Amino acid sequence: YCVEFKTESLSQHCALENRPHARWMQYLREGHTVCVACQPPAMNSHTQRCSGDGHKADGRKILHWEAVGNSQCRGTWKKIRQLEQCSCPLVHSFIFI
Repeated sequence: YCVEFKTESLSQHCALENRPHARWMQYLREGHTVCVACQPPAMNSHTQRCSGDGHKADGRKILHWEAVGNSQCRGTWKKIRQLEQCSCPLVHSFIFI
């Protein structure tokens, strides 16, 4: 499944990232919708959910995220909705880990 979030805030360290494998962090923007996929490697085998997916959260609750590989690139987002079929645009797609 996938979860759509609206990015509420992010640290300035995301825009400063320039390592080739992490340049995607430069494209994060406040107010943008991002789509995050929950796939088996990150999925809890008992609950069948990914940690941090905002399962019980509604659109008012602020949730925190952190980029893998750069712990200083972090921010907040609000859950928009969960989608059983992922149809995320590649430019704003991420994976829970």
